[in-house]
Amino acid sequence: MKRIVRQLAAFLLACQLFVVTAYGKPDWPNDVGILAEAGIVMDVDSGAVLYGQNIHVASPPASITKILTALVVLENSQLDETVEFSETAVSSVEADSGNKLGSVAGDRLSVEDCLYGMLLESSNQAANALAEHVAGSISAFVDLMNEKAKELGCEESHFDNPSGLNGDTQYVTAYDMALISRAAFQNETLLEISSTLSRKLGPTTNYPGGITVENEHRLLNPDDEFYYSSAKAGKTGYLQAAGNTLVTYGEQDGRKLVSVILRGQPRQYFTDGRNLLEFGFREFKNVAPAETESRYVTGDEILNLERGDFACSDLMIDPAAAVTLPLDASLDDADVTVGDLPEGSPERAVALMTYTYNDRVVGTAYLMAKDGVELPGSTDGEASAPLEGETPAPETEANAADSGKAESSVSAGTIALTAAAVLAAALVAAAAAWHFYQRKKEAEKLARRRAERRRRLEESGEWEEFEKIRAQQRERRKETEK
Repeated sequence: MKRIVRQLAAFLLACQLFVVTAYGKPDWPNDVGILAEAGIVMDVDSGAVLYGQNIHVASPPASITKILTALVVLENSQLDETVEFSETAVSSVEADSGNKLGSVAGDRLSVEDCLYGMLLESSNQAANALAEHVAGSISAFVDLMNEKAKELGCEESHFDNPSGLNGDTQYVTAYDMALISRAAFQNETLLEISSTLSRKLGPTTNYPGGITVENEHRLLNPDDEFYYSSAKAGKTGYLQAAGNTLVTYGEQDGRKLVSVILRGQPRQYFTDGRNLLEFGFREFKNVAPAETESRYVTGDEILNLERGDFACSDLMIDPAAAVTLPLDASLDDADVTVGDLPEGSPERAVALMTYTYNDRVVGTAYLMAKDGVELPGSTDGEASAPLEGETPAPETEANAADSGKAESSVSAGTIALTAAAVLAAALVAAAAAWHFYQRKKEAEKLARRRAERRRRLEESGEWEEFEKIRAQQRERRKETEK
């Protein structure tokens, strides 16, 4: 009898292990490494940190500072405006920092040409001249830089100048630089300039016929040994105090990533930047919650949100939102909570959904009222408490050992019959688990196919027409069912 009980226990344990295998979500990938002291790779669409090393350790940024400078310039000026180089702009640099454009006081270039000179060949004089043009002085422009960094969520960085040269309080973390770069490369003009390999600028005193500047980022150049086809834009930097620094923006199969390297080593820092991008593209995928999420947007349950009470069926998820997950994971593997809206939220947004995977944020999405749903007229009152995620806590497993206390009082035949029944139930449960697992995988494949179909249709400009056709089909089905 003891042998039967032991065999039953072993079988049940095996079934339990099988079920855990079927339901356990994949681990977060980490099979990448860099030789630089600090580095990060972030998904541009979701903001998820895919890998990080010393990402909150501050370091001098060197010339990758110019990415923030360019972003502030583009948000506060027009490309065809004329920039005049002052004596201060030309001379407010370190003696050994060079003058790559041969700039002198009195030179006049467009904002656009200055941006090309600054981002491609890292002209410090162009950075200073742009700063004076936008804000009236370098110091006033630096204030704009720090305000912009704070607006983007940077809490561990500070800038002293627009060029990235040495400053007593000029420092940045890999995480903050990723936030800055994520915003910067969503600016189409900045992305276009930073991805250009060469550009001829307008005439200046020392170059009356114009000067051609070339991009110094070696991952972008098809003729370079470090060339990486998925790298599209970025900026290099170097200071003795900073080592080699690097920002790289990459695109592959519709996904967008940015990697940051701080305190890198000569040559190796290009390899580090590439390795981070390859890891991010290889090990992760993006999921659109609007296409696969059912939590908070189906059923008649009433949600008590900051902007009022809403039925789930009256809500939708922002179609532009993205969540980044390991390749074999699904959106159901991520936890979601609903909280209050941040400043600057869309007009019809009613809450912010935050997705986490193994305690790391992998994306956010606005929960929005559908068209036609009335919104309260004022949001100035006190916000209601944020709605907690409704993922139920796992139930405590029953303690099967308790039933063994009465074993001595039960006949061997009864125990055998009970064991057989339990065995059959376990087999049924295992089969059901396997069936559910297969259904889950099929649903994930279908979701991926739908996402790919949408991407192709959007690229071809046919998505709206496709949606109209689907809506017509749904209406015809409703009429047929009546």
